[in-house]
Amino acid sequence: MKQFALSMQSGGRSGFLPGKSTATWGINGAYLGPTLRASRGDRVRMRVTNRLGEASTLHWHGMRLPAKMDGGPHQMIEPGATWTPEWTVDQPAMTGWYHPHLHERTAMHVYRGLAGMIIIDDDREPDLPTGYGVDDVPLIIQDKNLERDGRLDEDSVEGGTWGVLGDSILVNGTYGARFNVTTQAVRLRILNASNARMYRVGFADNRVFHVVGTDGGLLERPAEVDRVKLSPGERAQIVVRFTPGEEIVLNSLGETAREAGDPEEDDFELLKFVAAPQLASSAALPSVLGGTPATAPPAGARVRTFRLSGSEINDREMDMTRIDEVVPAGAHEIWEIDNASYAHNFHIHEVEFRILQINGQTPPAYQRGPKDTVFIAKGAKARLAVKFNRYVDPVSPYMYHCHILRHEDKGMMGQFVVVEPGTEDRVPRTLRGHHG
Repeated sequence: MKQFALSMQSGGRSGFLPGKSTATWGINGAYLGPTLRASRGDRVRMRVTNRLGEASTLHWHGMRLPAKMDGGPHQMIEPGATWTPEWTVDQPAMTGWYHPHLHERTAMHVYRGLAGMIIIDDDREPDLPTGYGVDDVPLIIQDKNLERDGRLDEDSVEGGTWGVLGDSILVNGTYGARFNVTTQAVRLRILNASNARMYRVGFADNRVFHVVGTDGGLLERPAEVDRVKLSPGERAQIVVRFTPGEEIVLNSLGETAREAGDPEEDDFELLKFVAAPQLASSAALPSVLGGTPATAPPAGARVRTFRLSGSEINDREMDMTRIDEVVPAGAHEIWEIDNASYAHNFHIHEVEFRILQINGQTPPAYQRGPKDTVFIAKGAKARLAVKFNRYVDPVSPYMYHCHILRHEDKGMMGQFVVVEPGTEDRVPRTLRGHHG
């Protein structure tokens, strides 16, 4: 049994701006939380204690686990209480994260600092950089609005179309971050943990690098790119090479041909890399990564359709007592997401999916790995092949929702349960109270 003790706490002070102090929330500290690391086959137990002074939850984004352990809005942790979910890790190597997921208040809790990374290891992982913090580096990217006195401006978090679109970038809770490179190759585990902002991540010199993993695990083969687009909640593992003594900035460039209904994008410097005069040698990038090959849904697979509007899915806002979809355990389905309004993205709890098409086009190679979150621009349509696990529970739902947190909080979320095949028609569509 691998145990993790996590304390969600308010009252922290963080020094984002030089000489200024910012009030923040954190997990086991003033801001953000520790990286949780486990291996396939491990039994893990979380002890999550809520010291915030108000109710919250902690959701394990990207983890494949029973619904009662998922940490969604039905698994509320009251002030002073401790929640102890446990499960057996049974999924390939991947990078996930954890964050609150309470109904109507997720945006504020994440914005104040409640988030952390999860790394799952697997014996079958290829020869990639693995020195945590040396050549295998987590990057939690967030935008904030910081006042001159250091105060975290929260005025826009729960307002407007998008909520907050901050003008200051934090990487791992650091403003103006830099990283000292000591090896020829570095693996970056990049997480967009912002409330609403999109990033098109690359380097100031537009150098080529390789994507080796998506949300849910490794690609079959490295994908050569010069930019990676990430919407809130999405992750990418990349490997980049450096030369001795160089200095280069990891940045984000705003989309030039952006739709009018997409959130505004700006150019940002994210992180400065400073390479040592001599770099330790790194192995060549493997040509085959061993990621799970995509499999086509079976002939006659169930097709479910979801229409996204302002803050509704299929013309309905989130109702904690309503089950929207009932899925047979082990199903491999096609979900079609039709975005009839401004930009959204779509996250499905517990599953692994593959993007079959966006607007009828096959996605770029770097987006063809296992995913749990997909960006869907204004007016776009996505077609996903969705694989469900075999954790059966007819009264504890999983969520699907927009991961732009303002949209999620306004009601752009639905619920599904996974049940024994053949029992779908016998499952109540109304929950009595909040289970979990």
